[in-house]
Amino acid sequence: MTDQLAALTPLLEEYAEVEKQLADPSVHEDQGKARKLGRRYAELGRIVQAANAFKRAEGDLAAAQELGDDDPEIAQEIEGLEAEKSQALNNLLKVLAPADPDDARDVIMEIKAGEGGDESALFAGDLLRMYTRYAETKGWSVQVLSLTESDLGGIKDAQVSFKAKGNPAPEEGVWAQLKFEGGVHRVQRVPVTESQGRIHTSAAGVLVMPEVESDDEVVIDPNDLKIDVFRSSGPGGQSVNTTDSAVRITHLPSGIVVSMQDEKSQLQNKEAAMRVLQSRLLAEAKAKREAEAADMRHSQVRTVDRSERIRTYNFPENRISDHRTGYKSYNLDQVLDGALGPVIASAIEMDEAQRLANAAN
Repeated sequence: MTDQLAALTPLLEEYAEVEKQLADPSVHEDQGKARKLGRRYAELGRIVQAANAFKRAEGDLAAAQELGDDDPEIAQEIEGLEAEKSQALNNLLKVLAPADPDDARDVIMEIKAGEGGDESALFAGDLLRMYTRYAETKGWSVQVLSLTESDLGGIKDAQVSFKAKGNPAPEEGVWAQLKFEGGVHRVQRVPVTESQGRIHTSAAGVLVMPEVESDDEVVIDPNDLKIDVFRSSGPGGQSVNTTDSAVRITHLPSGIVVSMQDEKSQLQNKEAAMRVLQSRLLAEAKAKREAEAADMRHSQVRTVDRSERIRTYNFPENRISDHRTGYKSYNLDQVLDGALGPVIASAIEMDEAQRLANAAN
């Protein structure tokens, strides 16, 4: 605990320095730099507020203990002030616990149909609608970068950008809210193609990546790219474009392949594909750093992994269950309509509890 409190001094000094920089008009000529400074200022501001609250509680308790011997009424307040100090310390340790530096970032999400054929594609469409509706409740902007539909109106795969408006506090950032959505989402329901009313199980995969904010964050050597152009196609493979406007980019060192065909021009599709490629590379680098940090205690709520089954959506029981956090509720219809907040909160709370436990050790 002493180590955590000792870390306060440099953070308070950094807060004063960032505040000074933000007051400089020239800083705001570089919007990218100003945005990063603003996010850091908001993050440090939470620490400053918690530190001030702890100092006040500590001071109030010390004064009561000093005066309590001579004043019985003040002595009666000591127990309550001790509780306030303890709560203030817990709040301070919570904000001092190492946070994800990407929390304030925007997100690119990929949704892919998995096992289950047409039913899986329909469920993938349900997930896209759920996240879009949730984004609307948060005031985020949504941009579909790429979408491949199935014959029955579902989606085979989609790549979507979610962006926050303004400069939200890190805990309200898009990545902070959506980073635990990565993994396998399983659905149990009677498919529209099922004539005998039998319940089927299928799944869709979700990959969530923090979006790159500037080109210098992820530098890609043009010589490492293989770029192919082709004609866009719709459901069933039919051609929907008479020109070679679709783009497929292969990053040779990593083997990552990104295809885009939804925009009207080849240039627009290439730009969208590069956005996704940069975010994938950033996500891979982030995962590698965390894996290589031998002394890092990993949260029990993992991110980005598309192979882990994280949640079940049971339509006959109107039930949603998160297999990592134990969350369960019987309002699946509302969740699919965007009421995803409590489900996400269960993952955030579990992660915060783990980080707080780690910080206290």
